[in-house]
Formats: sequence, C-alpha cells, structure tokens
Amino acid sequence: MIWFILAAAIVSGVLFVRLAPTDVSRWHKPIGDADNSDGAGWSARVIQATPGLLSDLHQGMLAVPRTELIAGSVTEGRLTYITRSKVVGFPDYTTIEQDGDHIKLYARLRFGKSDFGVNGKRLDGLVSSVRARRVDR
Repeated sequence: MIWFILAAAIVSGVLFVRLAPTDVSRWHKPIGDADNSDGAGWSARVIQATPGLLSDLHQGMLAVPRTELIAGSVTEGRLTYITRSKVVGFPDYTTIEQDGDHIKLYARLRFGKSDFGVNGKRLDGLVSSVRARRVDR
C-alpha cells in the first residue's frame, strides 16, 4: 500500500510540474542590471550588441530542443522562452533583451532551488553557436 501511495505522489508531482500553467507576466519582465554570473537556479550573460544579433539569438533559441517563445518579439527588443527538460518537462525560462549597446540574457528555473548549471550551459551554448554561425557567413 505504501508503494502505491508513493507512486501516486510521484506521478502527481510530475504531472503538476508538466501541466502547471505559465504566468507570462511573471517571466516576461525587463532584466534590469545584469552581469556574467551564475546563481543556484539562474544564470545571466551580457554581450556586446551588433546589428542583427538579437534576431540571430532568437533563431538560436528556437533551435534549442523543447523550446518555444512565450512572449515578446525582436522588434519589441525583449523575448521570453520556455525550455522543458526531456524526461519530466521541468520548465526553465529564458529572457533575451537588447539594452542599448548590450544584449542581456537571463535564464532561470521555475521549480526547485538548483538547476545544476543547465541554464548557464544553455546560455553559453547559445552565444557560442550564434557567434560561430555569424563568423561562417
């Protein structure tokens, strides 16, 4: 009986994480002050803006598996995405924003306290892949 209760609790938790609605207004906000740093459940990067870079970063984010745009646009200058983990579907939120001569990237988890470095790796991979594609042009 205890195994059944434990299994039901795990399934309920997974379903809650996977099906919980996204409050776009909570995640699609100005980034504010940012620097290149990582926290327990978040990462931020700031890079020099160049013509077309925000659009290239947008296309790069859309190429990340299990990622979709939830708010914003390149013309607005701020975009927010949800990326879900492969197995359980844990949501992470990434906002990319042009602020003058800089582009700020901010990725954070929704549930838990640690992202095990996933958000920082995603941002670093995104920036590296976009820079590599721009050099190949």
